[in-house]
Amino acid sequence: MRTLLLINPNTSTSVTELMAGVMRPLLGDDVALVTVTARFGASYIASETAYAIAAHAVLDAWASYVAGGGRCDAICIGCFGDPGIAALRESAGVPVMGLAEAALLEAAERGPHGIVTGGAAWKPMLERFAAANGLEQGLEGIHVVEKSGVELMNQPDGGAAEILGALQAAIGPDTAALVIGGAALGGIAKQVAPRVPVAVIDSVQAGARWAAAALRVTDGPGATRDAGVRWTGLSGELSKVLGDAA
Repeated sequence: MRTLLLINPNTSTSVTELMAGVMRPLLGDDVALVTVTARFGASYIASETAYAIAAHAVLDAWASYVAGGGRCDAICIGCFGDPGIAALRESAGVPVMGLAEAALLEAAERGPHGIVTGGAAWKPMLERFAAANGLEQGLEGIHVVEKSGVELMNQPDGGAAEILGALQAAIGPDTAALVIGGAALGGIAKQVAPRVPVAVIDSVQAGARWAAAALRVTDGPGATRDAGVRWTGLSGELSKVLGDAA
């Protein structure tokens, strides 16, 4: 039995539960899914400030899990924007992926593609994310609805109508795929995909598919730690797993 650790950088446990429900059927009976929710930060990430704090919260959540005796064979960051992904890859010693990178890599295999997500602030944030991580190839555009993902999730239809309208508006003459990005929008693709004439990729499902493949690999990449670094003001768990020199 191999273990996938799903870290939700949002502090909303309802979002954690939603993602877990979407992921579990795609992982197989030989994978244990363990979830951890951020101990601090925004209830739902929808701004630069919340995103910056979430990177720290991701590392803290992982450290708390490990310091408590938890183990895992791969980690998925449950946020479409992947806060803290580079730092966690450096520190964790196992394969690490985020919802955005997993979904965009999957979409790129199909051809020209776009993103539909919730929260106006995410458009420039995702543009920078794609450029910084070499994921802009084939990306036609990022289309947002004003409401955040969690606001859409809490609508009677789960935001399906607004997301469907945005998907249909995002289709260009060459579009091969559209990504629905957002932890709180996991599972919505199956509701709207039949009415969209291109492939629709659910970012939470993409994260699960990545994990299922990654967990077939025996060895992780190994951790790289800052030797001799003295940390100040971190949680005891995070200082411990990072190897505080004090």
